[in-house]
Amino acid sequence: MLSIRQLELEPRSREAVDRFLAARTFPIVEGTSVTFVYRGEADSVHLRHWIHGLPSSQPFQRLAGTDLWFFVLELPERSRLEYKFEVATGPDQRLINDPLNPLKARDPFSENSVCLGAGYLTPDWVHPDPEARPGDLEELTFPSRAFGRDRSVTVYLPARFRRSRRYPLLIIHDGLDYLRFAELKTVLDNLIHRMEVAPLVAVMTQPDQRLREYADDAAHGRFLSDELVPLMESRYPLTGNPAARGLMGASFGAVASLAAAWHNPGFFGLLLLQSGSFGFTDIGENRRGPLFDPIVRFVNAFRDAPGRPAEKIFLSCGTYESLIYENRSLVPLLQGTGMRIHYVEARDGHNWDNWRDRLRDGLSWLLPGPLWMVYE
Repeated sequence: MLSIRQLELEPRSREAVDRFLAARTFPIVEGTSVTFVYRGEADSVHLRHWIHGLPSSQPFQRLAGTDLWFFVLELPERSRLEYKFEVATGPDQRLINDPLNPLKARDPFSENSVCLGAGYLTPDWVHPDPEARPGDLEELTFPSRAFGRDRSVTVYLPARFRRSRRYPLLIIHDGLDYLRFAELKTVLDNLIHRMEVAPLVAVMTQPDQRLREYADDAAHGRFLSDELVPLMESRYPLTGNPAARGLMGASFGAVASLAAAWHNPGFFGLLLLQSGSFGFTDIGENRRGPLFDPIVRFVNAFRDAPGRPAEKIFLSCGTYESLIYENRSLVPLLQGTGMRIHYVEARDGHNWDNWRDRLRDGLSWLLPGPLWMVYE
């Protein structure tokens, strides 16, 4: 707010506004205070964001005598926020990215502006390291009896891949989205190069009908255990040990991972679950809509009899997500089964950069490389 106050003390000319904008980067982060700024003629401007617990649309103020609009948000340190501006002029309403902020994040549906709160640092291991030898990607297409049609997967092979070695297997739901939006290949290359993660074979799946296949679908479970894993073991030198065989996914992909392991206990030893859509009901009806009905039935059944679907489970969730309650609620339940559980929260939302930023924690805990095996 200090920066806006300084402008209020100056003559409110176009030149003064020009100087103000030219001297700063936006949004303006001053400790835990973040000032969002929009310049332009409008009837109203709102900040649209995805922080659960705050109104999703919050109005800007117009600085009198100018075409400058601003809104101040208190944002805890180390936060990361994706947002848009809603600009209304007469009957016309536009949802736009912040014109003053070049920082963007992409997902399968759109692109959003990004605010990095004080103390947030983008991990260095998400950027290409010229010293890290790159792994390879292979495409496979094969017939699936479970789905009654061909399915395609992308396989990651680590640098220095050798047929004389044996590797862990990690199956990644929405794997192509992890590649596109979470820099997965770069992350694997870097973490394996740094010896923080063991060299592994990762197979990236992409569903045809995601909401159905990932919602505790029996055909999907058969596809993983009866078709995909045997195919991978026939083509690549894998350990064949469930303790080195894992499933990974975010949102609905986390549900698919947990469901597949629960229905086939002991087959997958490792689970990496990010922002799982673990809807459940203790009483009353599901309030998340009909798409969640099969998930709610599964999670309710799982909570009643969790068993021991895996040996190690890593969970992460953003504290700004609506799903934080469900994910937190699962932690003591999972811990009570005797499985090894590691749970991480971050001041972020339901998005790919959040999931990217947690990959080092999750992968190095589930599949530690020589560095962690020495110092753990």
